[in-house]
Amino acid sequence: MAKSKTNPKVDAFFSEAEKWQAEFKELRKIALTCPLTEELKWGHPCYTDQTNNIVLIHGFKEYCALLFMKGALLKDPKGILIQQTKNVQAGRQIRFTNLREIVKLAPVLKAYILEAIEVEKAGLKVAYKKTSDFQVPEEFQKKLDESPVLKTAFTALTPGRQRGYLFHFSAAKQSKTREARVEKYIPQILKGKGFDD
Repeated sequence: MAKSKTNPKVDAFFSEAEKWQAEFKELRKIALTCPLTEELKWGHPCYTDQTNNIVLIHGFKEYCALLFMKGALLKDPKGILIQQTKNVQAGRQIRFTNLREIVKLAPVLKAYILEAIEVEKAGLKVAYKKTSDFQVPEEFQKKLDESPVLKTAFTALTPGRQRGYLFHFSAAKQSKTREARVEKYIPQILKGKGFDD
């Protein structure tokens, strides 16, 4: 099995990381033992098989992680894959808070990466929920019912944009906050723009 080569474009990520530098380098070492191409995507080291993204290294305040793009399809015999939020459908993370954890799990991490490659080669797909499967917050539903123009504009958005709005509106715990979010984004929806455009 051929090992991956380092990509000079990715070197800066590892040398400039202010936090998790040792952990990132260890994760890179493990990823490079697999037959993948090292690239820089979304500002992070991403390991690909042909054009398919397999795993990404990224860091947060509390932890660093390996993000498996189709992690929901992995067997996860060790029970270590984490769904980042309830709205994430395909990706799963393995999180670390220190270098020892990574070193100890190195053979397991390599096995998970190799399985992720096989999932991709087999052409397996994550069964994504349809936008209609997501609950529309009542504050937004009320506005849709009151305004046919808004309803038409929302329906015309791509499914991804529709989900983005529904997630954002639903994430607010209080009705007042949900109402404020809906009001704020009505102009965006009417312009046919996404939540983060």
